[in-house]
Amino acid sequence: MPNERATKSHEQLFPNHVSTLAVTDPELIETFDNFAFDEVLRESRLDVRTRLMVQLAAIIGCQALTEYRVMLGAALNVGVTPTEAKEVMYQSVPYIGIAKAIDFLHATNDVLKECGIKLPLPPQSTTTRENRMEKGLAVQKQIIGNEVVEKLYANSPQDEMHIQRFLSANCFGDNYTRTGIDIPTRELLTLSMLVALGGCDPQVKGHVAANLNVGNDRARLIDVVTQLLPFIGYPRTLNALRAINEVTPASLAPQKQEKR
Repeated sequence: MPNERATKSHEQLFPNHVSTLAVTDPELIETFDNFAFDEVLRESRLDVRTRLMVQLAAIIGCQALTEYRVMLGAALNVGVTPTEAKEVMYQSVPYIGIAKAIDFLHATNDVLKECGIKLPLPPQSTTTRENRMEKGLAVQKQIIGNEVVEKLYANSPQDEMHIQRFLSANCFGDNYTRTGIDIPTRELLTLSMLVALGGCDPQVKGHVAANLNVGNDRARLIDVVTQLLPFIGYPRTLNALRAINEVTPASLAPQKQEKR
């Protein structure tokens, strides 16, 4: 049986639910629950809602549809709103593409309907076709840095310039300007998705820097990656930590006081 703390944490997420795997695979579930819902949680200062949102983002990045349905229900149980759940889903589209996102969109709708939520939800868009480029470029510079964005445009070959415009108008203008989730949280979601996807090392490193720009410090980023570990495994977790260390070296981390 999982220990007392793990059982209590599990019950918070899944009230009155007995896992079928706890019956068929009790040793694995005991080990996993004690790790994910006790040992890992002891290292976290994230509020439970943020923790569940970044985990959902990573699970989408992993393309783990069954686990997504389960954890989305848990997220709603601990106060993640239907709008926030949808915004996590929408935030994934420019990063994983609609081909990978569409099954998760349908799953999100199914879970919300099962909870009695009427769809569609109130709109969260703040841009128009006329101003999405302007507003997107502004938020892109806020997140990535004015100098970095200007270099992207200055150094892009002319036959690739449309991709830079797409990034500003679509990735940032259509998505980061939405309400429902604030920009610092959106950056945590993006980092979580990219870490879980794998093969995105330059983008992970870039979004570590972007997170720092919007106020998510080294300690918070390590906290997020730690909470992703049980769901994405050690290799991608260690890759994420390497990116964090390259952008914000461990030498800059707060040092623990020696006990006297």
